[in-house]
Amino acid sequence: MTTEKKFYSLEPILAKNCQYNVIFGERSNGKTYASLEYGLRKYIKSGEQMAYIRRWKEDYRGKRGSQLFAAHEDNGLISILTDGKYDRIRYYSGKWYLGKWDSDLDRVVADEEPFCYAFSLSDMEHDKSTSYPRVTTIIFDEFLTRQYYLPNEFVLFMNVLSTIIRHRDNVKIFMLGNTVNKYCPYFSEMGLGHVVEMEPGKIDIYSYRESKLKVAVERCKSPSSSGKSSDVYFAFDNPSLQMITGGAWEIDMYPHLPRKYKKSDIMFIYFINFNDQLLQCEIVSLPDCTFTYIHRKTTPIRDEDEAVVFSDEYDPRPNHFRNIRKPTTDLEKRIAIYFRKEKVFYQDNEVGEVVRNYLMHCASNR
Repeated sequence: MTTEKKFYSLEPILAKNCQYNVIFGERSNGKTYASLEYGLRKYIKSGEQMAYIRRWKEDYRGKRGSQLFAAHEDNGLISILTDGKYDRIRYYSGKWYLGKWDSDLDRVVADEEPFCYAFSLSDMEHDKSTSYPRVTTIIFDEFLTRQYYLPNEFVLFMNVLSTIIRHRDNVKIFMLGNTVNKYCPYFSEMGLGHVVEMEPGKIDIYSYRESKLKVAVERCKSPSSSGKSSDVYFAFDNPSLQMITGGAWEIDMYPHLPRKYKKSDIMFIYFINFNDQLLQCEIVSLPDCTFTYIHRKTTPIRDEDEAVVFSDEYDPRPNHFRNIRKPTTDLEKRIAIYFRKEKVFYQDNEVGEVVRNYLMHCASNR
C-alpha cells in the first residue's frame, strides 16, 4: 500500500541536476517550504548559506520575514536537524538566524551569523558591493504575478544573481510561482517556450547551444488526487479559483461581444501584438453606441507599414506604437478613450488576459 504525498517534493527536479529549477503550480502545495528546507539542511550540514529573493522589499519586511520559516519551527524540524541545539529562527534586518529559546532570559538567543539573506529586485542597487561567497542556494519566490513586473525585471534578476554568484559555479537557483498568470517575461527571456501547455507533473529540460547551462521546469501536480481539505471553501463557479484548488492557470472574466455587427459597422481597425499573440481590434459604430471589439487574428497583418500596431517592441515606423496608455497622437487618444470608458469587449477570456497583461506592461513602463 502506497501512501499519497500530501505536499510537494523537490526530489524529482533535483534529480535533473540543473542550475535553474523553475517550479510552478497551485498555491500552498509546499514548494516554498520544500525549497527553504533544502537550503536549511545544506547550511546545517556544511555551512552553505542561502539567499531569498522577492520582487519588493515589503514582501519580506517585518512580520512577513519573521513568519517565513514558521512552519519549519512549528513542526520541530529546526530542533530535529540541529539535535536540539536550535529550535527557533530569528529574522532581523533582512537576515535569518538560527536561534534557541532561553527561558532564563525569556527570549530567543540567535546565532552570530545568518544562514539566509534577503534580496529585493526593486532595491538591488544597494547590494552590489557586498560579497556572499557561501551562498549556494538561491530562492526567488513568487516570480509569477498578476500585478506589475518591474521594468527590465529579467535584467534586474540577473544582476542580483551576479552579485551573489560572482565567479562561482556551485549555486543552485529555484524560481517558485503559482499559476496566476500565463504572461511572464522570464518565460520569453529564458527561452521557455512550452510552459503554458505543460501538463501537471511534467518536468521539461532546456539547454542552450554549447553552454553547460540547463534549466529544469516543473509544473507541479496536486500532491493529493482528492485535493486539499480546504478546497471546499473555494468551490464557487469562478475560473480564477481553480488555481487555488487545482493549479489551473488563473484567468479573469471579461466582457464578451454585446451585440452582433456587420463589416460595414467597423469604423477603424488596429492591432495589438504582445507575448506572441496577435489581436485584431475593431472600433464599431452602431446607431445607439460605439465600442471596441478585440479578437484573435489568425493571419498575418496585410501591410505592417500602413496598419496601426501596438506592441512592446521598439519599431521606428510611424504607425507602430509601444504604449497604448501613453497616447501622444490624436489617433492614439481616440483609441485609448475606449479603454478609459470601459467600452472594450473580447472574443473570450483568454483574449482578455492578453490585453490585460499588455495594459499592465504599459503601466509598468511609463
